[in-house]
Amino acid sequence: MSQPRQLDSPLYRLIHSENIAAFNSQKPPVGEVDLSDGDFRGLDLRALDAQGINFTNAYFRGADLRGLDLRDTQLEGASLAHAQISGAYFPAELSADEILMSLNFGTRLRYRTRAP
Repeated sequence: MSQPRQLDSPLYRLIHSENIAAFNSQKPPVGEVDLSDGDFRGLDLRALDAQGINFTNAYFRGADLRGLDLRDTQLEGASLAHAQISGAYFPAELSADEILMSLNFGTRLRYRTRAP
């Protein structure tokens, strides 16, 4: 498993400096934004336009994710330890138990397979 890291990406630098408005305006309107393996510890991400972002194996310890719509993001392997998630939408493939385990114990998120 990879360790969270600082990414060499202009969009990542905008998020990491908590310049969320600039990130939202510079984010491509279509396609995936790859921020996998990124370190987002303690950041205030409340206004982030998260649609289409790949957060695979990302690390969100203590981050503020309140009110985010994460339904169209990839969160497989991400850790939400002690993050604030009130009002956030999560992908349907993540069970509430899986999210709580990650919040409380820092476990990596595992997707369940949707029934047909």
